[in-house]
Amino acid sequence: MTVVVHRAPVVLSPGSPPLTDGAVTIADGRIRDVGPADEVLAAAGPDAELHEWDGALTPGLVNAHTHLQYSDMAAVGLAEHTGFEAWMSAFMELYPVPRDWGASAAAGAALALRSGTTAVAEIVTDAAAGSAVHDAGLHGIAFWEVLGWTERAWAENGERTVRAELAALPTPPATGLSPHAIYSLDTAVLRDLSRLARTLGVRQHIHAAESAWEDAYVRSGTGDLAERWRANGRGEFALLRDGGVGTGVIRYLDDLGALTPTTHLAHGIYVDADDRALLRARGVGVALCPRSNAVIGLDPPPVAAYLREGNAIAVGTDSLSSSPSLSPWQDVAALADIARAQGYADDDLHARLFAAATTGGARALGLDADTGVLRAGARADLAVFPVASATPRDALAELVEDGPAEASLTVVGGRVRWATTADHERTTAHV
Repeated sequence: MTVVVHRAPVVLSPGSPPLTDGAVTIADGRIRDVGPADEVLAAAGPDAELHEWDGALTPGLVNAHTHLQYSDMAAVGLAEHTGFEAWMSAFMELYPVPRDWGASAAAGAALALRSGTTAVAEIVTDAAAGSAVHDAGLHGIAFWEVLGWTERAWAENGERTVRAELAALPTPPATGLSPHAIYSLDTAVLRDLSRLARTLGVRQHIHAAESAWEDAYVRSGTGDLAERWRANGRGEFALLRDGGVGTGVIRYLDDLGALTPTTHLAHGIYVDADDRALLRARGVGVALCPRSNAVIGLDPPPVAAYLREGNAIAVGTDSLSSSPSLSPWQDVAALADIARAQGYADDDLHARLFAAATTGGARALGLDADTGVLRAGARADLAVFPVASATPRDALAELVEDGPAEASLTVVGGRVRWATTADHERTTAHV
């Protein structure tokens, strides 16, 4: 059995005391030991392999909302859009163009690893993209996206179709269901998908409260989004046919039984205090994607309120079709700016956003038993990031505020999946 030790000037893990000159021992894909470097090295034994790194060693990041298959649609994500409708129009111009979704998703998975990400909530829309997370060795969940079903069509063969599509995704990682959004599925279908997720014992991931158009759609069946879907032949959707339900998105999903501890949402921008309280009561976390929101031309999420009120939050990059990169740290940096602009002044901001990008994402995916932390027995998912600071407090501030785009090292399940070649060759040695 090979025993490997990774050593760094700073070691950081949510909920644990930070370490100056720390190390992590890995064996059989698990963390065996974490602590001061001298103690860890002594316990590792003379035959252990030592890798010394410059920078900060942390748990691998958890990207709690992404669509890797859209990685070759970066032209949309690099443009500026005036709102959700404008972005959707730009997206739909490119989406039908024939392309290799498998290759695009694989390229996205490689970028995720390069960013220090070790687990993802990956939404798969086209079957050709379904193996990317599996092939890359990433942990997390591949969520099969379900959209476009009317109640009538669903009653004919919807559940049978979705069961087969979900079963076709390769494992690992785990699989789940992603009912796309309240505006792209009929009411009865959303309700039935929640029942199906419970029956199959899989998690759900839903885009929710992302735009003001979505709010108008569910409350009154009006607005640009509603008219787009009527024009696309979805006028028989109950929300459009009946003029909405008079509530917001979060209450509507709750009434359908979609808000459970095994569901997490993406975006969660247009939510009020009652919505946030309901999410806490139901144990539902939210993956915040601030850079994607900005590209699309949406408002920022209520980060300060989520933090003050104790909501479970995670960090997502969304896809390159709506974001400039797949680096969760860069979304963390955006969240820090937004939180301060919204009046959050507590000195725990850095620690809480670091936790959101690690343990928060792990919790959203139901992986918090052994993901997102550095502790003995946990899965050996870790990363090293280049920082100039040599003290833990300053190194954490640098990570949160500067948002490094790339890791020096990414280890998934004990295996090196990405390393900057020069550093890796220079620092590999034996104890």
